[in-house]
Amino acid sequence: MVPRYARPAMSRLWEPEARYRIWFEIEAHATTRLAELGVVPHTAAKALWDWWATEPAIDVAAIDAIEAVTKHDVIAFLTWVAEQVGDEARFMHQGMTSSDVLDTTLAVQLAQASDILLADLDALLAALERRAREHRHTPTIGRSHGIHAEPTTFGLKLAQAYAEFDRCRTRLEHARAEIATCAISGAVGTFANVAPEVEAYVAEKLGLAVEPVSTQVIPRDRHAMFFATLAVIAGSIERLAVEIRHLQRTEVLEAEEYFSPGQKGSSAMPHKRNPVLTENLTGQARMIRAYALPALENVALWHERDISHSSVERFIGPDATITLDFALARLTQVVDKLLVYPERMQANLDRMGGLVHSQRVLLALTQAGLSREDAYAIVQRNAMKVWESDGRLSLLDLLKNDEAVTNALPPAELEEQFNLDYHFRHVDTIFARVFGKD
Repeated sequence: MVPRYARPAMSRLWEPEARYRIWFEIEAHATTRLAELGVVPHTAAKALWDWWATEPAIDVAAIDAIEAVTKHDVIAFLTWVAEQVGDEARFMHQGMTSSDVLDTTLAVQLAQASDILLADLDALLAALERRAREHRHTPTIGRSHGIHAEPTTFGLKLAQAYAEFDRCRTRLEHARAEIATCAISGAVGTFANVAPEVEAYVAEKLGLAVEPVSTQVIPRDRHAMFFATLAVIAGSIERLAVEIRHLQRTEVLEAEEYFSPGQKGSSAMPHKRNPVLTENLTGQARMIRAYALPALENVALWHERDISHSSVERFIGPDATITLDFALARLTQVVDKLLVYPERMQANLDRMGGLVHSQRVLLALTQAGLSREDAYAIVQRNAMKVWESDGRLSLLDLLKNDEAVTNALPPAELEEQFNLDYHFRHVDTIFARVFGKD
């Protein structure tokens, strides 16, 4: 985890003290249910909860010191708790194995991280909807292969991003449900020394589902799906970031990141205003996607369990969620403050002498009786003249002087094919699909 790209709420989920507090709750809840089943004395559970009611500080350094000797983190924690609680603590962890604690804790952490990320997505969606509605009918050029294609609106660009992130949110909801499972099933998942009722009780207390079949661990296909979902969200972040970076290029300059008072773009060139935030988002997206591969590789463990996944998850759990949290918040800031230049968009639309209307002319000629092949050839030969003039020539003027066109289309009908508003007839229909009816 890089502090530069971390926000406090998400970072706190992964601090050692937060992890140990979840460990304690798992152990104490399990002890409570074991007492109800008559396996351990009720005084054992009471002693644990009485100590917890004092809101004790977790001495992370002391636990680390014990682990330096035991070489086992869960044993170190149990030893430290026993030193605080006293003799009744010996009934903790009855019939359980370390993975019962570790895997259930990771499920809690990832579920809590998901809740933060879902809130992040909600904020981003709100910003995208606001800006999309603001520019619903702002004309701009659509591009394919980076080349002028046909007119669209800037609002539609943002509506597309909204729809994509809305799908991301749905995927994350599913991923959260899939990852939020509890396993308290013992050494190889057979419940030989701890009853299924204990697992069910702990799961209910922690807001988790019961893992139907665990081995000694929760199956890692769940985690692979979770981190793959984060990777997809990162891909969507980069898609929008790259769009903004392109629009900020000097030759395009249809939109740009907000440039705050006192901000500097370059140590050498005082004139610079660079898309640093979206470039940064592109880099963060690469890192988040990188965490998906080791999560996929964690699926294949030996038999009922090995720990080849453990060190991986100590990296990717905090790093992927913390980085994505930061990236979503940064993208929301970019969208919210994005500077949009409608006049420049219109200028770029007009940049190539009306070439963006070539398809409408092609279709009109076919409707007038020409074959598609002939109509295409007629429009293309005129369009290439405009292209080679770098937009100094007008496609409409050239077509008006082409007998093959004028013989098929009256002047007024030809001019109508260059009506920009024609392209935006269904914008409201698309908006209703994305956002619902106004």
